[in-house]
Amino acid sequence: MSGALLAGTAVAFGAFGAHALKSAISPENLAVFETGVRYQMYHGLGLLVLGAYPQQRRGPIWLLSGTLIFSGSLYALALSDVKVLGAITPIGGVLQLVGWGLVALDFRREVRKSRP
Repeated sequence: MSGALLAGTAVAFGAFGAHALKSAISPENLAVFETGVRYQMYHGLGLLVLGAYPQQRRGPIWLLSGTLIFSGSLYALALSDVKVLGAITPIGGVLQLVGWGLVALDFRREVRKSRP
């Protein structure tokens, strides 16, 4: 469900950025906003795929948390132009990296369990 919510809101945010924000914020801030949308969509789709694998229990929560922090901080930065918000973005990126690492480890564990 979280993957569908992330992907669906990414579409809405992308449309908002393309139409409402295009003339309201600087091109640099629009690019920042679009980066948040892009990573939100990537991780939303990733979470949808991982939902088909019940053994994936650790990674998805890290991916969701990381995406909310990563993309959310980029949205806030783009809309407010408060540069210090950019310092929060790497925290979300690290959480996403941890999430993908846990996904890989959980898949590896499942492959090893299935071998005779």
